[in-house]
Amino acid sequence: MKESNPVAASAAPTGKTVPTKSALPSKSALPPKHRAIASRPYAHGGPVSLDQSAAQSISTGSASVVTGKQYPTYSAAAAASVPLASALFTSSDHHGHLLRRATFGARPSDVSDLKRLGVNGWLKRQLDPASIPDPSGNAAWRAFPLAGASPATIMRKTKKYSWDAMFATGQATLGRQIFSRRQLYEVVVDIFSAHLHVAVPSEQWATAPGYITNVIRKHAFGSFSGMLLAAMKHPAMLEFLSNDQSRKEHVNENLGRELLELHTVGIAGGYTENDVKASAAILSGRMINYDRGSYLYDSTEHVTGPVTVLGFTSANATGAGGEAVGDAYLRYLAMHPSTARTIARKIATRFVSDLPSDDLIDRLAQVYLTHGSSILAVVKAVFLSSDFWGAVGVRMRRPLEDAVGAARVLNVGLGSSSKNTSKGVVSLYWDLWNAGQPPLGWNPPNGYPDVAAAWLGAGSMIQRWNTHRALVHGWWGGLKYTKALSLVPSGKSVTAEKWVKALCVRLVGNAPTPDHLAALLAAGGLTPSSRVPYDYLAGEIASLVLDSAYFQLR
Repeated sequence: MKESNPVAASAAPTGKTVPTKSALPSKSALPPKHRAIASRPYAHGGPVSLDQSAAQSISTGSASVVTGKQYPTYSAAAAASVPLASALFTSSDHHGHLLRRATFGARPSDVSDLKRLGVNGWLKRQLDPASIPDPSGNAAWRAFPLAGASPATIMRKTKKYSWDAMFATGQATLGRQIFSRRQLYEVVVDIFSAHLHVAVPSEQWATAPGYITNVIRKHAFGSFSGMLLAAMKHPAMLEFLSNDQSRKEHVNENLGRELLELHTVGIAGGYTENDVKASAAILSGRMINYDRGSYLYDSTEHVTGPVTVLGFTSANATGAGGEAVGDAYLRYLAMHPSTARTIARKIATRFVSDLPSDDLIDRLAQVYLTHGSSILAVVKAVFLSSDFWGAVGVRMRRPLEDAVGAARVLNVGLGSSSKNTSKGVVSLYWDLWNAGQPPLGWNPPNGYPDVAAAWLGAGSMIQRWNTHRALVHGWWGGLKYTKALSLVPSGKSVTAEKWVKALCVRLVGNAPTPDHLAALLAAGGLTPSSRVPYDYLAGEIASLVLDSAYFQLR
């Protein structure tokens, strides 16, 4: 596969010939496609994923996480953990650690909810998102009327090949990440948007928005088997990985290969090139009705004959039965032990460390298999492990998590109208585009990398610093901002030292070390006994706190 910065996808989509009468075009009418660069599968040795390869290329401290155990309650797992020594974080501050990982960033309301409910109550509630009223998240989504729209709606309301609905879906996704109270759900949606990835924007102008809502969001707390079957019958995925071009006389291998390499067993799952060919044959016949933007199975284009892939076998005798063979194959792959480890590793990487231990992955994979590929069960199991609670400060925020997290800890609010809300969110979306991580925007099929080594660089850091200042000072119109001086009390009796300490607790959950406190005061030309700084200087100090490792590490 070829990796590239999502900004490379900013060119307008190429034109293509699409039939107006026939639902299924002939081979000569198919649009040109760029074939993915295939990776050779291997059974033994080497990294099992691109994230693991990147994480192993540079030391970030993640490999030092102590192997833990599973416990009956979240609080018991927290109490039993042995946190890593950290110069920045209080190892016993389980609340701060949980909020840094299970949300994009802790608003004051998140802090108060966790204090009121406790670890067990807060996680129980977040793991049942339907129980959480979410007016702000809903309002942010509604500010983009085309977000997640059906193909029929997009075709009716936009010009052919317009990217309007795709941009609206990425921007509405960002809005939910910033404003939703269902934070853990949004984090899991982000994980699987990258795992069963369809780039938004992409050539799938009319179908990609519905893919996000009907495949990823719908199944994020359901079974991976259900999500996989839905993905492999969705026109956005079929077109993104060229299965709409697959014909009986010329089978396109893109989807069959990525299904194995990326979506299920992984590159080290033991499959062969012959398995890739058989996988592609099994998925042949899964097409698109271009006029409607809907899924279509064409039995005349399904390759028949015996097939074997990683222990799955079928006579595959008829074209009419080919769709059912494909569904059985997908269910088989979803419950394959190597797929269980793939999903376990994805979830453990996001919540625990860039290089989670094999022992943790084994435990989570067993939960996955025992619970019929339940994503929710695996997410619960992460928080029931002492591995999670001990992995303090070993994950780094990517550009998306940095920007959304900063907006949340600064308590940036919805605009006074949907128009104003969309204006502010769109500004942040384009800022993230420049940073290389707008929601859903990664161009290749492997999804955004989820490890620190993939995001390190001087230019990237400067981009973050600029974003922090824009959010602190409210430079982007539309949203509601709290003045920096008002983030914490600043009455006459409050000295600069007290104010800066309180500001750090407010933004990162921790008081600074004496040396770091002195550095923050010096940066503002303040002494400990100085008066509280004026608003612009207060904003600069707040920005420095967000620039620091206290905020960049999680």
